[in-house]
Amino acid sequence: MESDERILVPVGPDAARWRTFGGDRTVVVAVRTVTSLVRVLDVVPEIVHDDPRITVVFAYDPTSAFNDGVLDLLRSAGCRTLPWSQLSELTPDLLISASENVAVPPGDYPVLVLPHGVGFQKQVPDSAGPGTRLSGLVSEALLATRRAWLAVSHPDQAHQLAAAHPVTVGRTVLVGDPCFDRLRASARWRDRYRSSLGVLPGQQLVMVSSTWGEESLAGALPGLPAELLAQLPADEFRVALVLHPNVWSSHGAWQIRAMQQSALEAGLITVDPTDGWQQTLVASDLVLGDHGSVTLYGAAIGRPVLLGAFGSEAVPGTAGYALRSTAGWLAADRPLRTQLEATVAGHRADQFAAVAAGAFAEPGESLPRLRDLVYGLLHLPQPKHPARGPRAFPLAPQNTTRVRSLMVHTSVVPDTGAELLVDVRRFPAALARETGEGNNAFWHLACDVDEPDTRLTESATVVCSTSGVFAPETGRQRIAHLLADFPGARIAALPGQNSCLVGLRDGRIVDVCAPHGPCPDPGTAAAAVYVLLRLGTPLEGAAPVLRHGSRRQQLLLRPAGQSEVNRARTTAARGLPPSL
Repeated sequence: MESDERILVPVGPDAARWRTFGGDRTVVVAVRTVTSLVRVLDVVPEIVHDDPRITVVFAYDPTSAFNDGVLDLLRSAGCRTLPWSQLSELTPDLLISASENVAVPPGDYPVLVLPHGVGFQKQVPDSAGPGTRLSGLVSEALLATRRAWLAVSHPDQAHQLAAAHPVTVGRTVLVGDPCFDRLRASARWRDRYRSSLGVLPGQQLVMVSSTWGEESLAGALPGLPAELLAQLPADEFRVALVLHPNVWSSHGAWQIRAMQQSALEAGLITVDPTDGWQQTLVASDLVLGDHGSVTLYGAAIGRPVLLGAFGSEAVPGTAGYALRSTAGWLAADRPLRTQLEATVAGHRADQFAAVAAGAFAEPGESLPRLRDLVYGLLHLPQPKHPARGPRAFPLAPQNTTRVRSLMVHTSVVPDTGAELLVDVRRFPAALARETGEGNNAFWHLACDVDEPDTRLTESATVVCSTSGVFAPETGRQRIAHLLADFPGARIAALPGQNSCLVGLRDGRIVDVCAPHGPCPDPGTAAAAVYVLLRLGTPLEGAAPVLRHGSRRQQLLLRPAGQSEVNRARTTAARGLPPSL
């Protein structure tokens, strides 16, 4: 936005000539960072909804080091936005901001400052000088005018401010936390969020949450997402990365993608900094975090929490600081899976109850309290329609991230009687580690036909196609083409009709189905064939049980093109239950 751009509609001395809605009160929403903008976009519409008496305009203060992305978000949300230089020409009835560092022009209208996180729990660099300041606290100059009102989520925050800054006495208002209220209201949508993120039944979602700064989790352990993906089997775990919007604003999306490129190729879910962290938090099974507000929100809604960092800028005595001693700590140099599983297994439902009680008062009441406050500051009677309650967060955009190449470890479980039980663990090939084989334990590389890395495709033992559904004859032709296109591969697999077709280089084609469960994916079907070949076990009529973590899947192999009658006979001969 150019500094000399003039915005006449819908406010200003000449606005009546151009506007359609003649509001009785004008509210200016001042924004400076993406973080603060996201918070006011979440809260303000829930307060002034359905009230034509109130005109809302936005004013953009471009002075923050983290201003990148603010104008884009304002435009995408359809917000009428004033250049900061024009704000001094207006006389609004109220200014609302979730950024305590805006340079509010002189005037006598009230200023309501909403928190953009949880309380006042962090010291941050002061843009006005070389020192630090308490995040969330407005300037002494604005406090001295007695115009500012600070919304707090707990009485302890008012006491904290009064002790450190006596000028805040009488200027705090207990409203609760609208974000916390919405997180609690969203619990019933947890399965929907997991589905939207691409988390399958039986998988655990590990959410890596980082605030900004060199002492944050991302600053201390930037390679943690890749390390998690390298150590956690892809069929059992998904990993999502939630970075503070300031990280995106200061470094840029290109830099973050470049730093996490291998992790992204390995299936890392990167969450949009403007939309999705709340849904991901509700969907998660465990939060790997730090001293940021998102980690505290996770603890407060009952998620197991493991700390990977905790910066010295955290303020002692706050609810957030209490996590330092109540949550477990990650040892990055030790195997990660055992630590995650121990954290989940040892988690108690009330483990962080005291932390939550110290951070959030008046749960469920934040919007009515904010509505009372705003209309009181506007000296305007409240509308007759009732205040809105907390609403579940909408579904975030569908995640389509998928891993195109996997290192597959298959190992025969001993002493299972007549049953051939095979443990299958698949890991992203982009992050592959040691692949040494043992007794009845094998590794192979399986690549999707869409894998762009020729280093991988030229080394693949198995090539898979996941698109389309093939009848035996067309499947035979497709398999021949795949094995011709990938001369190093021994096996090709693709979706069949209620089964998978797996072809070998010697011309054999096997139909792999699950007699009493969902159809296996081509990679799983190929893994069954591969382990049988390595064991020297005949393929026809084999009925291995593949185990992905806690999930078991009985498979049946038969020559491709076998009729349903013959399939039923084979199933009965193997003593398997009939297909449902």
